[in-house]
Amino acid sequence: MLIGELAQRAGTSTRTLRYYETHGLVRPRRSANGYRVYDEAELRVVHEIRALLAVGFGLDDIRPFVACLRAGHASGDVCPDSVAVLRRKLAEVDAYLDRLGTVRRRLHDQLTQAIAQREETCLRTRRRTG
Repeated sequence: MLIGELAQRAGTSTRTLRYYETHGLVRPRRSANGYRVYDEAELRVVHEIRALLAVGFGLDDIRPFVACLRAGHASGDVCPDSVAVLRRKLAEVDAYLDRLGTVRRRLHDQLTQAIAQREETCLRTRRRTG
């Protein structure tokens, strides 16, 4: 299939496919007239790339998944290098969640203090005027 058909079937643009190609993730063959020609395997690769990008993986993180698919595996996440990336990414997400938990606690404490101070100020004002 030509680049336009692959883009349509993958739900992306031809520009994006050329971008993936420049990063070595997508590999077209060239026809005699120089057109990019893709086989069905490249559609699987593009779907894998898009799915991984959608959950926050970078292009360098995606390389082992693509290599795993190219090695003939039904899924890009079964190879040791892919598993290592998944473990690292999960650790990053866990650390981020921990940081977010800390920020949430601080914001909650600050809000609680602000509300308490506001209520105390309102009570004092009422006592003076009331």
